[in-house]
Amino acid sequence: MILMRKIQPVSGGTAQLQPVGQNIAPARREEQALSRYLLKLYVAGSSPRTSLAITNLRRICEEDLAGQYDMEVIDVLEFPQLAEDERILATPTLIKTLPPPLRRVIGDLSDKEKVLLGLEVQPWAGVQNPDGEIS
Repeated sequence: MILMRKIQPVSGGTAQLQPVGQNIAPARREEQALSRYLLKLYVAGSSPRTSLAITNLRRICEEDLAGQYDMEVIDVLEFPQLAEDERILATPTLIKTLPPPLRRVIGDLSDKEKVLLGLEVQPWAGVQNPDGEIS
């Protein structure tokens, strides 16, 4: 299992997993942080519940955040200090750190509407043109 990864959108509207900590210029990193969601999903090992939470979060991000997100998956069994620092008591736990305010959702994230409401995430509100494309 990959312990810490972020999902970055690629062309065609799909996403792929890439290692966290890519080299991004500091000014660009700050600019991206202001306009992007930073989501951290804390899981415990590789289990069906972990897989379901990751799959559900990827789906929500791809459908509702229009590529404006960075996601980290953190295994609390491998990184217990990170879990303790964030006061993680149950897994899976999703934390939205950016944009403020900080929000948490516990569970497998299967109810999309509750996840979006709990995180106070405003889905990307693109306008659909007559050709069915979102602009």
